[in-house]
Amino acid sequence: MLKVNVICIGRLKEKYLTDACAEYIKRLSAFCSLHVYELPEAKASSTPSASDIEKVLCEEGKAIISKIPERSAVISMCIEGQKMSSEQLSRHISSLGVSGFGSVTFIIGGSWGLSDEVKARSDLRLSMSDMTFPHQLARVMLLEQIYRAFMIASGGKYHK
Repeated sequence: MLKVNVICIGRLKEKYLTDACAEYIKRLSAFCSLHVYELPEAKASSTPSASDIEKVLCEEGKAIISKIPERSAVISMCIEGQKMSSEQLSRHISSLGVSGFGSVTFIIGGSWGLSDEVKARSDLRLSMSDMTFPHQLARVMLLEQIYRAFMIASGGKYHK
């Protein structure tokens, strides 16, 4: 069974989002061993300078990298990343399982994104869309797409 990690900066604040994540985590238990790691957001002033933002990214990046398991494929969610269909993501995740990786780790950065160090550690930079979504919604969307990917790979009827 493939191990899937989701490393996130920040906690979900809304009950409907935590409930949605819990539902997909429950569904995913049939397909993988899933661990979600919530790391704290680094503190910045209410009007941060570019150097303040860089410090935040660096601090969060170090915390993220410390949680990535050895021999894990790393997929970072990045606005500038590659776009994939659900079918392409399913094939990609399936190929990781037979390519010698012990796990796959998805990373969702904080509101300022991800550090260059985290992006460099990534095997794939993945974008959800050209559209802008609330940061807190990203985790629900990612978990749903991981679930969809496993359903596609198993021939399930969830994906039409």
